[in-house]
Amino acid sequence: MLLSTTPTIEGKPISDYRGVVVGEAILGANIFRDMFANIRDIVGGRSGAYEKEMANARTIAFEEMQTRATELGANAIVGIDIDYEVIGKDGSMMMVSVSGTAVTLG
Repeated sequence: MLLSTTPTIEGKPISDYRGVVVGEAILGANIFRDMFANIRDIVGGRSGAYEKEMANARTIAFEEMQTRATELGANAIVGIDIDYEVIGKDGSMMMVSVSGTAVTLG
């Protein structure tokens, strides 16, 4: 499946719009506590464990979105947007949300 943040894919005309598709992944509070408890993992202001968890959450969200697009008969998703939100009591969770338009390329 072709994925793009742009509204079109060069050289590939859109023949049908299938609908908006989304995918979400939520990281719970225990992940943040575990990461911050392991201060030695932070090097140069960056946390490898935190970045790994965020990448995993993005992967899950993208897979969910692609599954929904496939169910609609799409072979591409255009106009993809990636959002990060802090949610839950006291900002105890992080949500990664991706959305786009499922399309069929001609």
